[in-house]
Amino acid sequence: MHLGNSIICPVTGIPMLVAAGAMAVWAFKKAKKDFTKDSILPAVALTSFVFALQMINFSIPTTGSSGHIVGAVLLAALLGPYTGFLAICGILLVQALFFADGGLMALGCNIFNMGILACFAAYPLIYKPLADRKRPVTGAILASIAALQLGSIAVVIESFISGSTSNFAMFASLMQSIHFAIGIIEGIFTAAVIVIANKTAISKKFSYSISGLALILAGFISQYASTKPDGLEWSLLNMSESFVEQTQGYFYNLSEIIQAKTAILSQIPAIPANILGLLAVAAVMYAACIILTNKKSEAYEK
Repeated sequence: MHLGNSIICPVTGIPMLVAAGAMAVWAFKKAKKDFTKDSILPAVALTSFVFALQMINFSIPTTGSSGHIVGAVLLAALLGPYTGFLAICGILLVQALFFADGGLMALGCNIFNMGILACFAAYPLIYKPLADRKRPVTGAILASIAALQLGSIAVVIESFISGSTSNFAMFASLMQSIHFAIGIIEGIFTAAVIVIANKTAISKKFSYSISGLALILAGFISQYASTKPDGLEWSLLNMSESFVEQTQGYFYNLSEIIQAKTAILSQIPAIPANILGLLAVAAVMYAACIILTNKKSEAYEK
């Protein structure tokens, strides 16, 4: 569901980037209130795990398409919505800067579609009420499906506003249908991880195990990921005649120039690039966690 620069025009991309930045600042302030040093290890481990999961595309039977776990509902459920959202922001930032996976022009849209809607809509409205009623499995499945449905329709709206597509209904039907299938798979996986995490109380053993699994996913299993087009690519291929690339203008050229210089990991072999990307995400999240545990500014304010 990663939108590229050519799909989003500045009229859509720049305001969404500003809004996403404002949400990140707000989420950081909210997360800082309850974040402790004991939360650092699971936060870094789970963020790395979700980053690695996003490398593993799985085929959707009979469609010719593929999908991957987004992981925002999983992060919100295990880390809380604010820290979970910051984790998704870190993942998307590393992907855009170092891999050119998702455009810089579209970064705000991607954060909204995959982070904000999952952490601040699907999680509090669907997952948490059901989890509070001792139904976390049902909550995880329904919230994951809802998150992808909300995200996919947001992609359609953003593309329509940007002028990338004029056939709103066709794009919406394609995106909603393929991401419904992906959402079911993500929901089942998310529920399984949540059940395991709840049984271990997200212990150090769980965090180390998740970190090791992330390394295996990034360094080994990722090379066997499906090469079929993902849900967004598949949708665009099926409506190619109705799609207009947004490749003109100063801001588009600027975003392309910046990414060409920063996307150093897209220029080396996949396995070392994935491992270095994993380390980059872990470092970004660790740095964020250190700042979150710094209470000096709060003490000064009091």
